[in-house]
Amino acid sequence: MNKLEEEIGFIGGGNMGEAIVGALIRSGVSNPEEIYISDINRARLDLLAEKFGVVTTEDSMKLFDKCRIIVLAVKPQQMNPVLSHIAEKLNGLSEKKLIISIAAGISMESIEGVLYAPLDNESRKKMPVVRVMPNTPALVLSGMSGMCGNRFATDEDISMTRMILEATGDVIEFREEQMDAVTAMSGSGPAYVFYLVESMIDAGIHLGFDPADASALTLKTLNGALKLMEESSDTPETLRKKVTSPGGTTEAAFKVLGKYGVKESIIEAIKAAAERSKELSGQ
Repeated sequence: MNKLEEEIGFIGGGNMGEAIVGALIRSGVSNPEEIYISDINRARLDLLAEKFGVVTTEDSMKLFDKCRIIVLAVKPQQMNPVLSHIAEKLNGLSEKKLIISIAAGISMESIEGVLYAPLDNESRKKMPVVRVMPNTPALVLSGMSGMCGNRFATDEDISMTRMILEATGDVIEFREEQMDAVTAMSGSGPAYVFYLVESMIDAGIHLGFDPADASALTLKTLNGALKLMEESSDTPETLRKKVTSPGGTTEAAFKVLGKYGVKESIIEAIKAAAERSKELSGQ
């Protein structure tokens, strides 16, 4: 993997920021001394400094001034105060800054509305914004991210963002109007899988297995099914039908799932997550 020849700063030292930092270091994309993290929680910063050997500060503006790439890794409700703090101190740009936001539901227009307010158009061109939706499997280098760039983001900016995200897993570029659906599908998606696993384990316990055996049966079955889907040319629907013999046990299970409209409920649930993402972004 290529090396990121830039200092990168993370405003926010939460779980997702930590996951990306860890991936950058493990993959060799960045050296620890090239990574800066700011957070209002001193104890959190001390933990990250000890774990990774990165540079930490409680002053986000100091980080902003130092780094060429800035990752906004704060919670959505903290975004405006953070951006406002930076915007208050901006007085033009002497060098280009790449802004990468990983906050769910925060549109590029919202970020621009605060960060670009004190800048003229030439300075705005020097501060492209890329919106990213990662997910929690990034913690184990199996993430799936979606991203889009604003009108000032060049091919080089997109490539640099891709390099950062590919340290954590895979990434696909989308139009911004698709990002709420990305949030619903892959951002929230791991929770749907966890819910299925939780339900299968509970079913196993009801059938008389002890929790450890129920968990082992479920997780190994899920891992095997995912591997089969990845390596097979068949669609998930075709693979499902191959397991479902007429009059058999699987068919009995799917009669119940069909009775309760499970597939339709899953589709509606994901649509609801996408709508909520739109509401959060003010669209």
